[in-house]
Amino acid sequence: MAEISAKLVKELRDQTGAGMMDCKKALKEVDGDLQKATEWLRQKGISSAEKKVGRTAAEGSVGSYIHTGARVGVLVEVNCETDFVARGEIFQELVRNVAMQIAACPNVEFVSTDNIPSEVAERESAIEAGRDDLGNKPEAMKAKIVEGRVAKRLKELALLEQPYIKDSSLTVSDLVKQVAGTLGENIQVRRFTRYTLGEGIVVEKSDFAAEVAAMTV
Repeated sequence: MAEISAKLVKELRDQTGAGMMDCKKALKEVDGDLQKATEWLRQKGISSAEKKVGRTAAEGSVGSYIHTGARVGVLVEVNCETDFVARGEIFQELVRNVAMQIAACPNVEFVSTDNIPSEVAERESAIEAGRDDLGNKPEAMKAKIVEGRVAKRLKELALLEQPYIKDSSLTVSDLVKQVAGTLGENIQVRRFTRYTLGEGIVVEKSDFAAEVAAMTV
């Protein structure tokens, strides 16, 4: 695989308006070919979507998904720029798919890594720093390993970082960007809530034989 330089990534970003990580990914996919990378971004709908991110998305829809058996339910708010787009089938399908994705990812707690509070990152860092397998490693190496593990853990908590359940070659973020490129509007997943039947309820287990014995005393 060709070496992907920061200069090449910046050049692709300047041409397309796509994010740095998306540009790097595109270049890796096509072995550093700038023209093919541009086409790859266009096919994914990413280059056009990035240019719209700064525009206000105050319309949209609140969608829901109830999994078979009615034991897991999801509410999610996805925003776009106009009510016309919000009522369209393409946008509504995106909302349904995102809600289904949330139901399928019980460990996801936040929309993106940017939404994760600093105290969560600090807690994860403390956990990783205390693992036994790091005990004899030099401090510099230990810090790098902890940083990598924490970054991986935070991605596991973020919805947009998850592989899309209907196409694992995409992340949820890629899916949203594709739809944004298709519809020509800024689209953002704003918030979600997942409900799991019985979650948080403490069930008291009784010893029927002991209760009967106690009544006869």
